Amino acid sequence: MTLIQDGNQIQSKMVDTNILKTFIPKDWATANNTTADKFKGFLPLQTLNKVFMYNNNGSATFTNCWDFVYEGSHPLFMGVDSEIVGKNFLMMLTQDKYAGWLKDAFDKLDATKKAYFEPTIQALQADAKDLGLGANGAYALAWIKLWVNNYNEQTDDGPICNTLVDSSAKNQSGLLVYSKLRSVEESASVSVNNINVAAYQDGYTGIGGYGYCHYLFVTKNSPLPWTACAFIAYMTCTESGFEAWGKDMGGYSSNPNVAAEIEAKFQHSQGGGNEFPAKNDRGYDWWTAEGKGELVLEDPKYCSDVAFTVGSWIDVLDHYKPE
Repeated sequence: MTLIQDGNQIQSKMVDTNILKTFIPKDWATANNTTADKFKGFLPLQTLNKVFMYNNNGSATFTNCWDFVYEGSHPLFMGVDSEIVGKNFLMMLTQDKYAGWLKDAFDKLDATKKAYFEPTIQALQADAKDLGLGANGAYALAWIKLWVNNYNEQTDDGPICNTLVDSSAKNQSGLLVYSKLRSVEESASVSVNNINVAAYQDGYTGIGGYGYCHYLFVTKNSPLPWTACAFIAYMTCTESGFEAWGKDMGGYSSNPNVAAEIEAKFQHSQGGGNEFPAKNDRGYDWWTAEGKGELVLEDPKYCSDVAFTVGSWIDVLDHYKPE
């Protein structure tokens, strides 16, 4: 069996080509109020989130997801070619639901910021139409273009976290895996308290980050497929099977029963207490709710469908990214 991420390439290169097979454990299906034969899609072990964070020692404020692409902002981010789930995030923004979230957040900006973004949005209306996007597609393309043109490319989320939690990183921001905060070693200049999770701040508006899955499959050439299925059932249907991933915040079991057991055991909602409030994970339901965390969730089929349209458009942006 295999544990794998990047829904786009899984769909196009491994599922459509019949290399990987989806197995749905009966207990997992029951916990999700479905049956194995009715469930559509891949089996997720967990959803992980990458969230917007910023260093709070400077004067910069981030009260809207558009602030991360506003003039002078250069968020730390793994390059779209370094980790393909980052590119999937950008492609997902063009789905009608998330483009609508971006439009709603734009509408709440002040007049000065609207005036800054408006020319880019209008200039991309034709591209949105050519790419077959919905009514708010140009808002998504504008956000993507400004993000790609301005992000500060990093090799990994670990270094991004290490940079942001240092008191010297005034005004810097980033999009990174939430669970990286677990490994911060407190010192005179380094602290989790040097950063804010953007979506947790009062009055924050718009997208709070990106959620993507680790999926479980049985390989076509598995010599012991039923053993592989048993192992998959163990990981997705028991607290002990998921504990290796569930002990950290920012990773959410796809089995609601297991998720509840993990929260009861590790109490991630109080993981930082009053001392480190940024580590108090508000949980999957909060992160994915509109008007709350507004996490953009990876849809493998959508990513695969737009890989050669929106994906190619992003590739051109990235190739000609300003120095």
